Amino acid sequence: MAVLELEGISKHYGAITALTDISLTLQAGEVVGLVGDNGAGKTTLVKIIAGNFHPSEGQIRLNGQPVELHGPKDARSKGIEIVYQDLALADNLTAAANIFLGRELTTLAKTTAQAELPWYKRRKWWQFVLPELLDYQAMYRRSAELFAELKSETRPRDLVRRMSGGQRQAVAIARTRLSNPRIVLMDEPTAAISVRQVTEVLNLIRRLRDQGMAVVLISHRIPDVFAVCDRLLVLRRGRMVANKRVADSSPEEVTGLITGAIESA
Repeated sequence: MAVLELEGISKHYGAITALTDISLTLQAGEVVGLVGDNGAGKTTLVKIIAGNFHPSEGQIRLNGQPVELHGPKDARSKGIEIVYQDLALADNLTAAANIFLGRELTTLAKTTAQAELPWYKRRKWWQFVLPELLDYQAMYRRSAELFAELKSETRPRDLVRRMSGGQRQAVAIARTRLSNPRIVLMDEPTAAISVRQVTEVLNLIRRLRDQGMAVVLISHRIPDVFAVCDRLLVLRRGRMVANKRVADSSPEEVTGLITGAIESA
């Protein structure tokens, strides 16, 4: 069963139409490239999937069930995570602090079994006296596990402001792994980084795929799409003009579809 299905998705801003009748299916363990010129509707489509925008028309289904996404928090609770182009990282914090930002572990964190106990049995006597504290060691340990899963050399205690572009991407991707998502949306992850760092990020995407996650990759870098994606979608002026396997296409065809030299494929 597909993890995500979009049927007839359109988005209007008054008289302006950003998307028209977009339909697609996303399978687990699949990397789909989303390409198109500036203003083609790529970011709008991804933000609809992430819950930032509501579609004007159409239906979204997760695991075969129709859903309405009421914001990014709702989408995250349903297994959808997004890595924005600017990464949304705090440069003055460590890698671990960024991963757990807004979801910090504390010394009073409860297990599922503890949560079912009466309130007066959930804490030890000293926990009523001492304040609730952040559990840095637990966050460092979990962050190290996430980086190990991604085979990244990034360390939990490293400050983000001292990291390379590839390491920053590793932190952003590790943050999405914290909630064990089924779908990861990535907006231009290889923009403005070196060739070596591009290779590192593409390897991270392959590891997400190998762990059974579905990945949607927005990219202007056609070689990256052909290097890591199983299927590609081409948008032009808010319409889908191609939805095909990468093995059945070519960079020249994709360029033609983006520019309009080729009408559709």
